Amino acid sequence: MEDVVSFQVYDYRTDVCNMLVTPWIRSRFLRMEPGESASLHSHDLGHEIFLVLAGRAEFTIDGGVGEVGPGQLCVALADEIHSVRTVGDEPMTMYLSVTPHIQPTHTGRTADGDRMPTRFAPSRSYDVAPDDSVPMADAVGACVEAARALAQDAAALARVQEETVDRLRGCSREDAVEAREAVWGALYSVLRQAYELADGWNALADRVERMPEA
Repeated sequence: MEDVVSFQVYDYRTDVCNMLVTPWIRSRFLRMEPGESASLHSHDLGHEIFLVLAGRAEFTIDGGVGEVGPGQLCVALADEIHSVRTVGDEPMTMYLSVTPHIQPTHTGRTADGDRMPTRFAPSRSYDVAPDDSVPMADAVGACVEAARALAQDAAALARVQEETVDRLRGCSREDAVEAREAVWGALYSVLRQAYELADGWNALADRVERMPEA
């Protein structure tokens, strides 16, 4: 009897799609046919992880070239120019993740590695259905408010750090641990608010991308 689980389970043989798309991370299974390739690009903010599950692929990352097979993983760090192509006669399937996933997530590169003009991809290209239920003016306003809240949280973090700097430098571990907890609480608020802003930004960038030409 097959076990029943209460959470979504994905299978790379059938679920070739983006599975999780948030400002923190975008993760997916990707299948590429023999001879298929992805053009040179980089990510301004994101680190990308590639785990080959079936078939073989040749990766070019930051000038280095290598072949990766099933069970092997490689990483392209933020700003490292990279591309991939399938090698051999079999399709290649891999798991990949980009962290963080903040628009524009991809920066195209020329053959010489020069940056190409900024390009925003619509959310549908990441298997995310657009949500236009909120009026555009309200969506913009929400981003403004999120930015203001982030500024307030960042200012609060700076105050906490200023207030605890001597305790963190001190000789008492107990005092330093208590100060560290105070800084973490303020830093946590900043990071959570930053990703709330990024979530609104990703949605706003998509809506602008889908606007009709004048």
